[in-house]
Amino acid sequence: MTRYLITGAAGQLGLDLQRALAGREVTALRRADLDVADRDAVLAAVAGHDVVINAAAYTKVDDAETHEDEAYAINATGPENLAIAAKQHGAKLVTVSTDYVFDGHGSAPYAEDAPRDPINAYGRTKAAGEELALAAHPDGTYVVRTAWLYGAGGANFAKTMVKLAGSHETVSVVEDQLGQPTWTADLAAQIVAMLDADAPAGVYHGTNAGETSWYGFAKAVFSEAGLNPDRVTPTDSSAFARPAPRPSYSVLGHEAWRAAGLEPMRAWDEALADAARHGVLEQHDNPESGR
Repeated sequence: MTRYLITGAAGQLGLDLQRALAGREVTALRRADLDVADRDAVLAAVAGHDVVINAAAYTKVDDAETHEDEAYAINATGPENLAIAAKQHGAKLVTVSTDYVFDGHGSAPYAEDAPRDPINAYGRTKAAGEELALAAHPDGTYVVRTAWLYGAGGANFAKTMVKLAGSHETVSVVEDQLGQPTWTADLAAQIVAMLDADAPAGVYHGTNAGETSWYGFAKAVFSEAGLNPDRVTPTDSSAFARPAPRPSYSVLGHEAWRAAGLEPMRAWDEALADAARHGVLEQHDNPESGR
């Protein structure tokens, strides 16, 4: 029987990974259980497992601008340690990365092999994590980049919109940033399908298909939550000055799935409708969440 280890198991993706692996032999470790930056602890934790899925991440994008060392320890040293441990113990490693490894200035979906060119500290640490993990265990490391995650467990944009609707008549949301809203349950299922198919190691893009703006996403969330989408008003990024620059275009291509004989993930709006039916847009407090 395949033995799985999930790191960052209390985040919204970690929780859905546990659901996707229900009935299998799984060790689920939260941040408090395992510091992925501690190599000795990682080597001990990975022993006895066949697959490691790394959902641990420093996800505070703005804070990373002034705490890059802290972000690097989790986002770069962590995946490297897990890759070294996975290779030593003969295990596969799936490490979850981000659209932020690209510059965000594109106009066509980024291919899996497009050059990394991050525009902020968070992106730099995640890009380093990819490179270090692939170098340490090239034959057994899967990098799965994702973006715009929302799920049942933890804070995220979709649930924030529903929460704001309760206290604001209108909500202003930027329409000059494009990406792919992605349901964590779909991503978890895709990762499990990839492993079950024994797909080749390498880089994959784990986002729901299609594209929209944050404004379009917010309107869709309002609609699915039974709220009037006209309460969402468009604005642009200049209205929200933040420490870390954001990519204006974060759409990822999905050719690697087809090359591996797997179907890419379904359309984002179809996934959102399904997520809403499963109660994902309802409010639940969970302090640990992750991109």
